[in-house]
Amino acid sequence: MPKEVSKLVCLYLSVIFASVSSAFAGTTVNCNFIQDVSGNTIRGMFVFGSSLVDNGNNNYLETTSKANYLPYGMDFPYGTSGRFTNSKNVIDLLCDLLKLPLIPPFHDPSTKGSKILHGVNHASGSSGILNDTGLVAGNATSLSQQVMDFEVVSLTELEAQIGCNSSQSLPNYLIVVGVGGNDYMLNYFLRKLYLLISIETFTANLIASLDQKLQKLYSLGGRKFVLTSLMPLGNSPVITRPNIIGTPSALNYAAELYNARLKTLLDSLKAHLSDFNFVLVNQYNIISNLTQSPPSRTGFKDTHNPCCAVSLVSQGGNGISCDRGGKTCVDRTTYMYFDGLHPTEAVNVEIAAKAYASTLQGDAYPINVSQLARLQI
Repeated sequence: MPKEVSKLVCLYLSVIFASVSSAFAGTTVNCNFIQDVSGNTIRGMFVFGSSLVDNGNNNYLETTSKANYLPYGMDFPYGTSGRFTNSKNVIDLLCDLLKLPLIPPFHDPSTKGSKILHGVNHASGSSGILNDTGLVAGNATSLSQQVMDFEVVSLTELEAQIGCNSSQSLPNYLIVVGVGGNDYMLNYFLRKLYLLISIETFTANLIASLDQKLQKLYSLGGRKFVLTSLMPLGNSPVITRPNIIGTPSALNYAAELYNARLKTLLDSLKAHLSDFNFVLVNQYNIISNLTQSPPSRTGFKDTHNPCCAVSLVSQGGNGISCDRGGKTCVDRTTYMYFDGLHPTEAVNVEIAAKAYASTLQGDAYPINVSQLARLQI
């Protein structure tokens, strides 16, 4: 038996053994969490998704979708880290608001032992809900693989650290999922699947696949979910400039359709699983409001162009990524987009703040992250 296959078999057997053992253990085992002097009700978060929430996993993968070079991270306290923005992403900012440390990336070899007690980030840039999304950029980790890595590796490691099974530990963590945009941009539109299948059918397939992943995470013990809607994809610089993907109106329609179906899915899960709790962060609405509001109110003077230099496909680039060592705008706080797709930290601050504390259901539905964190399970 090949060494890698043998290792995977051993990991799966350990998961099965742990599940059987926990079934006989009853519910009397207490999780040995580290003492929290902050009074926080959430122990950490496990993150799944694509580049908007990736914090460095793609640094360790064979993919062209990377952000481990300047100007990415130019304002980040720890320098270039693999985050697809100039500084902190939404996950980092939610950690700040929840008084949590930064969540380590799964593929970092040092992410083990006590480092995982506050959670693990499994997100991978250019990945999607579908397994073949992102193949154009190389070896991204699909959502299916992220969930598998979480079950086989992260949960096994967490159980070893705190001495209880996932059904007891995971209700103390947020499960954050930010995914879907690449399935349209790098799959449906880029591969011209619209010649074969309608956008409505494709979206239905996406939602059905996402449903399976969410129910799997629920079956493992997840009870507090944070999901992000798609941004207005058609407003991003990669679409508003000459591109090979699609038109602004087509991309925005896709995002609106997906977001509506996502909300319906989450309501349905809540109706059938009474202890399934969620927050849907409406990034589409938040970013649209920022775009449509006057700069005197928001501070964003440029809502359409990338802050960093981005080469078009005709210039040898991909229309999304910052040029290595390229020039940037002087004041990042006045730009909405750092590269051809990803927001600046200034926009991420707005998204995280509304996700955490907004009482408007147009921003966070049906409750906000602060309320979700305080829920007693």
